[in-house]
Amino acid sequence: MSNTSIKAAVVDGAQDADAARADASRGITLLGLEKKYGSTAVVKSIDLEIRPGEFMTFLGPSGSGKTTTLNMIAGFTTASSGRLEIDGRSVANVPPHKRDIGMVFQSYALFPHMDVFANIEFPLRRRRVPKAQRTAMVRDALEMVRMTEYRDRLPSELSGGQQQRIALARALVYQPEVLLMDEPLGALDKKLRDWLQSEIKRIHQEVGSTFVYVTHDQEEALSLSDRIAVFNNGNIEQVGTGEELYERPKTLFVGTFLGESTVFRGTVVSRDAGEVDIQSGPALLRARGTIEGDDAAILVRPENLRLLPASAVRAASATGDGVEVTVLSATYLGSAWRHTVRLPDGSTGLVRGPRTSDDLAVGDQAWLEWDTANAVLLPAD
Repeated sequence: MSNTSIKAAVVDGAQDADAARADASRGITLLGLEKKYGSTAVVKSIDLEIRPGEFMTFLGPSGSGKTTTLNMIAGFTTASSGRLEIDGRSVANVPPHKRDIGMVFQSYALFPHMDVFANIEFPLRRRRVPKAQRTAMVRDALEMVRMTEYRDRLPSELSGGQQQRIALARALVYQPEVLLMDEPLGALDKKLRDWLQSEIKRIHQEVGSTFVYVTHDQEEALSLSDRIAVFNNGNIEQVGTGEELYERPKTLFVGTFLGESTVFRGTVVSRDAGEVDIQSGPALLRARGTIEGDDAAILVRPENLRLLPASAVRAASATGDGVEVTVLSATYLGSAWRHTVRLPDGSTGLVRGPRTSDDLAVGDQAWLEWDTANAVLLPAD
């Protein structure tokens, strides 16, 4: 597919189809950005650098500030304080339609009385792009989302997934250097979401624009993103690749929100040469690392835990740790078994792994062990 017409410059009052835009996408910088409603801060002085051409995802629970931050970037919401830059320039006084930003909403926001072609063409008409150029650009946009054969249909004649692809084409038709997406797949079923995730990733690689994506779905964030910013209570807890956030979370919130985990909470009883002993209920556990304060947690991912019959109970080795647990449930997942267990402190943990010759039934006592190298030491919330 040729992107020649899609990459043409489109600005207010443009009459010359030969006006070219730079190929480089724009980066976004947030410096002390804050949003208050009255005395309540819903975004609390956040700093973030989004690289040109990057796929950045804002991940967090409802009310964490991620959509408000996206709306400040778009210009739909005015920041209470701080600085917002696009391509190194402040956009505090730049209205939304002059920021060269595309937007895709969860609700599709298509015009019901316009067919697919007219919906995609609409932003080009507003920018006074000549008709011949508009036709070529809409054709390329339809090819990009693989919807060419639907150009004459009304939105009501399309499925939810098809409507979202048209909304994506409309946002990208004039090749904005920044594309913002606010939970665009939230209303779709899982199978369709999974397919559209791959399409969005493909389109990002093709157009090279800076994508900023809001979701509360951790799997979606992991599959799409170059980097993820994890939001919590108006703050950004951590920014990193999916692997960094999953394997090396810096806070207990990040570790428990992104993926499943088993957490041993307790009190630090000794520190020695980069290792910490933690009393968690009746169990004394060792973890590598350093931590301030005495309230600590050890986080282990379910796939890094091993569940053995009670007969295998033994003292923790130099490379491992372990506790006695009670099996609460056992679920067959096809590729693995998922066990829920009662930990020594009374909380529950998750174990995921292949079935072994040792059958464990609900109510059985068992031995739960892990390699110390796979445990993450974190301050307790």
